[in-house]
Parts: sequence; structure tokens; C-alpha cells
Amino acid sequence: MTVAKRARAVEALSLRDALARLARQDRSVHCSRTSTMKDQQMSAQTSMKAVVIEGKGGPEVLQVRDIPVPTPGAGDVLIKVAAAGVNRPDVLQRQGNYPAPKGHSELPGLEVAGVVAALGEGVNGLAVGDAVLALTPGGGYAEYAVAPAVCCIRKPEALSFTDAAAIPETFFTVWHNVFERGGLKAGETFLVHGGTSGIGVTAIQLAKAFGARVIPTVGSDEKFEAARALGADIAINYRTQDLSEVVKAETGKRGVDVILDMVGGDYIDKNIRALADDGRLVNIAYQKGSTATIDFIRVMLKRLTITGSTLRIRSNDVKGGIARALEEKVIQLVASGKIKIPVDSTFPLTDAAKAHARMESSEHIGKIVLTI
Repeated sequence: MTVAKRARAVEALSLRDALARLARQDRSVHCSRTSTMKDQQMSAQTSMKAVVIEGKGGPEVLQVRDIPVPTPGAGDVLIKVAAAGVNRPDVLQRQGNYPAPKGHSELPGLEVAGVVAALGEGVNGLAVGDAVLALTPGGGYAEYAVAPAVCCIRKPEALSFTDAAAIPETFFTVWHNVFERGGLKAGETFLVHGGTSGIGVTAIQLAKAFGARVIPTVGSDEKFEAARALGADIAINYRTQDLSEVVKAETGKRGVDVILDMVGGDYIDKNIRALADDGRLVNIAYQKGSTATIDFIRVMLKRLTITGSTLRIRSNDVKGGIARALEEKVIQLVASGKIKIPVDSTFPLTDAAKAHARMESSEHIGKIVLTI
């Protein structure tokens, strides 16, 4: 073989080798992309068990059914649920008094903890397999639930999924209403009604952790002791004590600075009377009704602020802002055990009706959680 022929043969072999290497690289990139896509979409399950509301009524209208697994939209994540918190708004929804926002799941359940199973378009900062706790617009009573990515918080390793599921709804609500809307500051006096409810046990501990003096109202001696054990400076048994008289005695007739109220009705006027000058009343629910007769001259003379909010219909930007504040200022207090998560009771998903019956008994102290 001449030198020229050998050169052409070597050149041909080099070209074939180069093309082969490129083909192998292309296959490798394709496989890598396919693997990444599979990693981002972990759930191959197409149906799931979920609690549906079959008509308005008592706990018995909660029924477990097989329904399709939801698909996360842009900015959302799909969570394989390990536990879901039970809250008073779930009861109201079941009764037909608190419908799901338009375009969102009509299943009950506003908070979950679990593992990210799939990512919607545009989600950054979370990955499939991450353990999270999340505020949802609905749909938590199920094996899978969709939540906005901005409403997710990474679960501290020290927390169980059961405890983590008891956090979002109450912590988001208390932080926004007591600290952001109510402006509670260290050294002020804070009063919360329903002191041993999910909201109450959260409010007592957060207010105390940030330097306030805390006075909850409760309905029994057992709940009185539970509130004190969580850090309340005193507690008022509303069945046996007069709210105004106790507040006057405990504050030197000055009144309290911030009140968080979910009772409403005739308590609205009681709250106004119990507030100090420049006090703030924050309403988040109206268990005794949303109408009241009050003398607004007290509001004027004491320069009071009366406000309120509902969380479910707020934008994801607002909820995401609350989530970031909790990540920055609160979650480490929970992880370290400084703030505790009192769980009253747990029920399997199939016993959601029993969980609602427990909630409506008002005998619980702390949170009620469904396990999946």
C-alpha cells in the first residue's frame, strides 16, 4: 500500500471513530435527559384514594373514593401525602359555608406534609424526593395533593410528617394576622380566644417566643392547665370568669394591645372594651356570627384598629411571602423544640369523619391530623 493510500485509510478510520464517538455522546445526552425527566416525574400512579364531600351535612358526608391523581400546573408541585391537618375551615366547607376558591380542588384539606412526587413547569428550588410541608388551596385529604411551590417549606429532619402536617394552616394564619396585620411587638400584651384550638396553641407559643405577654381564653380547667403549660402567662376560663374584669385586673385597667378572635358575635364588643389605647383587633372567623352591635365611640376615643383576613383566597405571592417569613424566623424554633406542635389525635384517612366529629366536639387540645 502506497503512503498516500495509507493516509487516506487512516483518515477514513479517524472519521468513522469521530462519528461513532458523536453518536455515543448523543445517546448519552438523550439518556441523561430522559433520566432527568423521569426524576422530575416520580409518580406513575394514575388513581388515588381521597376524601370527597358528598353533599352538605355532618361528618357522615365525608366518603373515601378512588379518583384520578391531580396534575401539577405551572408553578405547582405534586406531593405524595404522608399526613394532612384537619382544620375548622374544613368543617365549614363540609357544611357548605366555605366553598373552595374557583379553579381549585373541591376536596377538603388545607395543609399537608409529604414528599415531592412531580414538578410543574417553572418550579425552581425544589426537587422530586424533597420532604416538605405545604399550604394547599384544597385537596389535602388524599394520597396526592397539589400545592403552589412557593407555599412549600422544607421539612426539618427532626420533625415527623405528622407534626409537620399540623404546621402550615395555623402558622401561616397566626404569623400573618398577629404579627403582620396586628403588629404585635415584644413587651405588648396579647389575648387569643380559643386558646387550646390549633390556632390558639400556635398563637400562644409564637407570641411568647417573640416577647409578648400572653392571655388566652379557654373553656375548662383542663384546657386552662394546657394553655399555661404552653407558656401562657395567665388564662381566662370564659365559662366561669368575666373577660373584662380579668383583663382590667391583669393589665392595671390598661387593656391588651392585640386580640386574635375567631368567635365573633357578642365577643366583638367585648374585645373592643378589652383593648388598650391604640389596640388592634384581628378577626379571622365568626363562630358566633359576623354581625354585632357596637358603640364606635370607643373605637374613636381609644384609636383602635379593627382588621381581619381570610387566607385561602389570598394570592400565591402573599402566601409565599408568609412562607419565606416562617422559614426565616420560625421553623428553626420548631425544629429545635422551642415551639412545640401539640397533636391532640390522629386518624387514618378512611376515618376522616371521626376526625371531624372530634373537631366539632371542641374537646381537642391542639391539632387533629389524618395519616395516609
